[in-house]
Amino acid sequence: MRINKYLAECGFAGRRGCEQIVLAGRVKINGKQVTNLATTVEENDLVTVDGKRAQPIHKHIYLMLNKPKGYITTTSDEKGRKTVLELLGNKFSDKRIFPVGRLDYETEGLLLLTTDGDLCNRITHPRNEITKTYVAKIENEVSEDELNKLRAGVILDGVKTKRCRISVLGFDDKITRLEVVISEGRNRQVRRMFETINREVIFLKRVGIGELKLGGLSRGEWRELKPKEVEYLKNV
Repeated sequence: MRINKYLAECGFAGRRGCEQIVLAGRVKINGKQVTNLATTVEENDLVTVDGKRAQPIHKHIYLMLNKPKGYITTTSDEKGRKTVLELLGNKFSDKRIFPVGRLDYETEGLLLLTTDGDLCNRITHPRNEITKTYVAKIENEVSEDELNKLRAGVILDGVKTKRCRISVLGFDDKITRLEVVISEGRNRQVRRMFETINREVIFLKRVGIGELKLGGLSRGEWRELKPKEVEYLKNV
């Protein structure tokens, strides 16, 4: 088994995150440092990360969190900012749980957390095109011409975004509420899409990942995924 897949099964991160752990020189196999991503792990190998033994997890954890603003989507932060793991309390303090994908500091809403690196890879890999649904608020009225530009795709970092779905939910108090459904996961994508039409997103909340919906989960609250929800994510 390739080293990044093995570490993902041990719950260190998704496969791409585990690649970075290997490249950073944090991994040893039988006492020898490895940095080659093509390295394979054999049945009786002793694998360590930062000196701690890495062993596959046989019973994974799957959580849904309603992330509030003001938390970063990482397991730790060198600047001392609050991370989403702090919202879980001490219940999983002995587990290698990590967020699936990211929501930026100012964005709130549905965030999945797990110990299952393979599931994380399935959800975040671009080829699977799992939809993410957001509710966005924009100052003043947004025209159909502006929305059509976004629906057709705009250039971000030199690459055109995929077509997306945008519908108007309402307009009141000089605020337009929109539902935005994208099938990519670029950094701050929704906010940056609107910047291309000179509009600022003043509120952004993710309310769905594929068929999973946030529902009535309050800000800062979390729950374990139901077996049928886990099964859906494994087969999506």
